[in-house]
Amino acid sequence: MCTGAEKIQDAELEVMQVLWNSPQPVPLIEIRRTLADKCGWEDSTVKTLLRRLCEKGAVELERRGMYRAVITQAEYSRWSARRLIGKVFEGSAKKLVASLLSDGQLTEADIAELSAMLHGEELK
Repeated sequence: MCTGAEKIQDAELEVMQVLWNSPQPVPLIEIRRTLADKCGWEDSTVKTLLRRLCEKGAVELERRGMYRAVITQAEYSRWSARRLIGKVFEGSAKKLVASLLSDGQLTEADIAELSAMLHGEELK
């Protein structure tokens, strides 16, 4: 399990997305500007969310005014998928896939790609 992932709230996830979209540490001013444009948040809201994420171990203040994600997007995605499967699909990934199939959420290309993954084939 990745440290801190289980504690990330939806608003904090918006901050994480900004950090994940950059390979380098992100200046506070850029985080604030991005979230002001996207969410209409004030500077104080962004600072509070960053402080909470730092306390949870999900984000690190690398140097003055520069933040980076400690938890990767892949780690968070895996944790979220396991949580969803556990809560909604009684721990069964098969039930999740069956639900996606029955709802028409998977395209033929998606199904072919999943089949290749299951058979250990190299994806193009």
